[in-house]
Amino acid sequence: MDTSIQSTFLLGGDLEINRMGYGAMRITAPDLFGMPENPQNSIDVLRAAVESGVNFIDTADQYGPFVSEQLIAEALHPYRENVIIGTKGGLVRFGPWADINNDASPQHLQDALDGSLRRLKLERIDLYQLHRIDPKVPAEISFEFLAGAQQQGKIRHIGLSEVSVDHIKHAQQYFKVVSVQNRYSVMERQWESVLEYCQAEGIAFIPWFPIGGGMTPMKDRLQNVADRKGVSMHQLALSWLLYRADNILLIPGTSSLKHLKENIDSQKIKLDEQDLNELDTLAENT
Repeated sequence: MDTSIQSTFLLGGDLEINRMGYGAMRITAPDLFGMPENPQNSIDVLRAAVESGVNFIDTADQYGPFVSEQLIAEALHPYRENVIIGTKGGLVRFGPWADINNDASPQHLQDALDGSLRRLKLERIDLYQLHRIDPKVPAEISFEFLAGAQQQGKIRHIGLSEVSVDHIKHAQQYFKVVSVQNRYSVMERQWESVLEYCQAEGIAFIPWFPIGGGMTPMKDRLQNVADRKGVSMHQLALSWLLYRADNILLIPGTSSLKHLKENIDSQKIKLDEQDLNELDTLAENT
């Protein structure tokens, strides 16, 4: 078994991305609604991430809403030449946490895209992902809008979030899908078939919630391996993802400089064949 990992991925065939990125969801208020109590802290974390070699920042218009994009621009604009901002549209947030609704209608996506461009201070977004396929809107209508926005030069590359292989194949009839952002971790692998399809097609796979949730017995087993390696369970979960497939891009989020360093340091963890085999067994009961 090859236990080496590559540090970069070529997104869309023309954007070289360091596989350790940064997810900017948690730079908002704790309940993801509103400005954080200390905006300067969020700005400091964003700048520290880039200084540490991160060149891919993942966000969405509904983080805040709008707050994450505003803080990214305040912290990083004018952007370094190699810094890539990926954002998403297609959800509407009316309050903290659960008050989120789908809206992938062309009118909403038009407003969302233009708003993201304005807040991020960009003329073109390098990666724009459809946050969710809207069950109220035929998918082809959303896809046609995104393809048109790409042709207009507002979007460089297009991705999807929380989709099946069939969804990807459908979207590929309208545009080149360069990324898929689904929930996936060492303990939650319900999207294994999507990851494998993306790997075969050269599509980036961007897991969110990369340490999983619940499943205490499996967390105990993950902790045992982490203790043996002398790292945290969260670091181990991130490291496993880097080893799992070379098209996986990581976007761990934090509002803490300390945790940011720990996340970035997870790239340095060496996993051997025994480690990987043991971690792979965590998926047996998922």
